[in-house]
Amino acid sequence: MKRAVILASGNGSLAQAIIDDAQLSTQIVALISDRADALVLERARLSGISTHVIEMKSNRQVWDREILDCVNNLKPDLVISAGFMRILSPDFVRTFPTINSHPALLPLFPGAHAVRDALAAGVRETGTTIHWVDEGVDTGKIIRQVKVSILPGDNEASLHERIKEVERGLIVAAV
Repeated sequence: MKRAVILASGNGSLAQAIIDDAQLSTQIVALISDRADALVLERARLSGISTHVIEMKSNRQVWDREILDCVNNLKPDLVISAGFMRILSPDFVRTFPTINSHPALLPLFPGAHAVRDALAAGVRETGTTIHWVDEGVDTGKIIRQVKVSILPGDNEASLHERIKEVERGLIVAAV
């Protein structure tokens, strides 16, 4: 069985979808968050998954080393970035095969504000992308994408929620 580590920063609905998938042939060995108050930590604990918190440091190189060392000790075959709101170091992504879920149809709308950017651009559809993480920001090879229509009256919250509904199934399929 393959071993995976999940990286997550917030509520954890993507992580929960991965944890809940009964057909997943991957063992989730740990969940790491950069925020001690992230709800995703409780979701992991309730599922019997080991958790680690590695909060951002004022010295970025110290944080990069701490997360690299922590993941290295867990010996994963795959790292899954599921709502992890940090850019991983080049050393990290060269060391561990890492996938990420992004709420847009890459290469359109990379970065932290993809849903807002799609709405501001006036496009009729956006979506979600699962991609390999490389040294750029949302520039890695695309694994899977699904389109989501932008509806009249959509705002950032409503559109993001519809994207997340699709994203949860897509990340499980990609893993």
